[in-house]
Amino acid sequence: MSSYLTLSAAIEHETEARRSRFVCAVAPARTPAEASAFIAERRHLHPNASHNCTAYVIGDDRKGDDDGEPGGTAGTPMLQALTGRGFNDVVAVVTRYFGGTLLGAGGLVRAYSSAVTETLDQAQPTRMIPATLIHVTVAHDQAGRIENDLRASKHPIKDVSYGSKVVFTVAVSDDETATFTDWLATLTAGRAQVTPGNRIHLEG
Repeated sequence: MSSYLTLSAAIEHETEARRSRFVCAVAPARTPAEASAFIAERRHLHPNASHNCTAYVIGDDRKGDDDGEPGGTAGTPMLQALTGRGFNDVVAVVTRYFGGTLLGAGGLVRAYSSAVTETLDQAQPTRMIPATLIHVTVAHDQAGRIENDLRASKHPIKDVSYGSKVVFTVAVSDDETATFTDWLATLTAGRAQVTPGNRIHLEG
């Protein structure tokens, strides 16, 4: 796992190439279904456009669509613009209004790529860093104090489970795992059981 950039809100920016208008919108998307919903919304907003070309990067899932433009001249360069800037969990839609002058394959690639990169230049991205969900198991007589100390720390509690013992699920960034484990051992006099769980990303 590695860090990546994403967005917290949608952003829109318009460019022009030889009288063709390119309206680009980039938005956060955690699932392909979210990406599809955003694409449908943009197509609904621009029903008379010449093309609504799309690209999304969600985890390892990457997809581009030329929407009638010559093959490889829209979706692929849009996708490369997103990944080249280090973005993930995002969807981009570039709406083209044809201006009467053909751009050629090279011109289309440049136009769609720059539409995305110039829009990303306007964004305020969020960096997501690799982390682990750590399960911290303690006895009930320690749970109250441990929970208070955990909530006062920078590490978010994602879940609390009560059984014969209390289990806190805490998200800890990779570069702080060792420090967190040492801090917890000191805090609980070595009585806490620490078990790493699923790998995730956290806002950095």
